Amino acid sequence: MPVTPAALAHAEDLADFVAASPSSYHAAAEVARRLEAAGFHRLHEEDAWPTTGGRFVVVRDGAAIAWVVPEDAAATTPVQIFGAHTDSPGFKLKPQPTTGSRGWLQAAVEVYGGPLLNSWLDRELRLAGRLALADGRVVLADTGALLRLPQLAIHLDRGVNNGLALDKQTETQPVWGLGDPTEADILAELASSAGVSASDIRGYDVVIADSARGAVFGKDNAFFASGRLDDLASVHAGVVALEAHAPAAGAPIAVLAAFDHEELGSESRSGAAGPFLEDVLERVYAGLGADGSARRQAYASSWCLSSDVGHSVHPNYAAKHDPVVQPVLGSGPILKINANQRYATDAVGTASWRSWCERAGVTTQEFVSNNSVPCGSTIGPITATRLGIRTVDVGIPILSMHSARELAGVSDLHDLTRTAQSFFAG
Repeated sequence: MPVTPAALAHAEDLADFVAASPSSYHAAAEVARRLEAAGFHRLHEEDAWPTTGGRFVVVRDGAAIAWVVPEDAAATTPVQIFGAHTDSPGFKLKPQPTTGSRGWLQAAVEVYGGPLLNSWLDRELRLAGRLALADGRVVLADTGALLRLPQLAIHLDRGVNNGLALDKQTETQPVWGLGDPTEADILAELASSAGVSASDIRGYDVVIADSARGAVFGKDNAFFASGRLDDLASVHAGVVALEAHAPAAGAPIAVLAAFDHEELGSESRSGAAGPFLEDVLERVYAGLGADGSARRQAYASSWCLSSDVGHSVHPNYAAKHDPVVQPVLGSGPILKINANQRYATDAVGTASWRSWCERAGVTTQEFVSNNSVPCGSTIGPITATRLGIRTVDVGIPILSMHSARELAGVSDLHDLTRTAQSFFAG
């Protein structure tokens, strides 16, 4: 069935969002930029915050939290949290990053998270992240297409099609130019892109990202391929849903929580295991006159949707999936279930998720792992543990998870946003 014009427009908007978000720091900034354009007020943690209803957003490093407080909100008004993460697997620039040999300039990088290493070969790549400067400023930098990891020709590795295994240290250092590395500085490329001097850089958090734009393709425009769909697809869904959110009387507080460092386990000041969300909620409820007891009353009737990508059944590797539960692209967002609480979904959460989907007019699928292929985890169990708020793990099915370029269904992306809108309504 052809996807709708609304779903196609949504995919194009996602392509713009991903292109503007090559690093978690860019993603957090883009969340804030878009929401400010939609009438949200940018807050800073070092300032006093408003004690009235309104639409607000705050950024901490590579994470962003935004919320809508209804005008009639009280100390025990519940909260609806749509959680996602801004980081993606890949590579991060090391200290002393300019290297090379035999006439080549290379970048010294460290593996970040668990990328599919081979998928990064033979692509035009960009450097992006934040630079901390001598004058105390922090600026964003993005070089655009600059680097490439060239694969060894088959003539020099006749057995390559029997299996390619890359050494993480010696075979993943991309080229970015020609010359003598003692006379070049890759930080100068970053500085130039940010309009600052390389000599002013005192620190940096910089990653490598695929530079190609997301694209719709396939029969009936069914597919959308892009870098960083894990998990910018969910972040984008939350942003679009919150942009359109207009709370009715008695509505809950709607929150988008886009965390950093999920691919590393979330243990940072801007990760889901850190205090960021709890800090924000405490301040929001304090503005409503809530003490600790009232806030916990609110939490008892609150919800969190932890949205992250999951595995679609792969037509070439069906045995890797559960033999019965096999979600596929284009058949709706997924409900993620795991007996060992790698996902936080339970029976009550399942029923509520189905209700939000039905209200949005969206079909949904279940996901569970093959017992012999254990699943990963998400921010869901972490958030549930930190706050005690009932949490449901959901997302969209994709192929090529953790590849430099992942594959999603155009209709699923739009349906996730529609369900997020239904969820925010309470």
